[in-house]
Amino acid sequence: MTFAFRRSLKRGVLTFGCALALGFAALAPGAQAQEPDPIFKKSTVWKFLSPDDKLAVYGIDDPVVSGVACHFTTPEKGGLKGMVGLAEEVSDISLACRQIGPISIKEKFEQGDVVFRQSRSIFFKRMQIVRGCDTKRNVLVYLVYSDKLIDGSPKNSTSTVPIMPWGASTDVPKCADFVK
Repeated sequence: MTFAFRRSLKRGVLTFGCALALGFAALAPGAQAQEPDPIFKKSTVWKFLSPDDKLAVYGIDDPVVSGVACHFTTPEKGGLKGMVGLAEEVSDISLACRQIGPISIKEKFEQGDVVFRQSRSIFFKRMQIVRGCDTKRNVLVYLVYSDKLIDGSPKNSTSTVPIMPWGASTDVPKCADFVK
């Protein structure tokens, strides 16, 4: 095999692989029905001619469980790569979820259903917030983690929301009744 032929074959396989990966990403179920609400950002590393590295705090509402809000803090890379969207974000994400009103569960869900998903790099890395139910204690459990096609990340954060009465109402749904 000639060098030129091997190079064009390698380029063709690489192009096909990238197209295939983008196609699968487009077909993945979209759990991100909402954009997170930006709360504030705080600079952590100063950069001279490009954006600073920051910690960004966002809020989201659970799309299936009304009365629950989650806030997460995620690092955002600055610099030239961050400015043009090519920086791979780190996996250090913190999470806090709380009951903010009477809890109403709109539909059945599976343990580990995705509540929110966000891309963390140009290819193959994403942050996910998933929901589960501790049926014994009637507690909603939220987990944030990042995953990558090849290497997942063990970095994660968990938050729990005990389902409690709100206001004068004493009716409390059982999350176990809504788990598929």
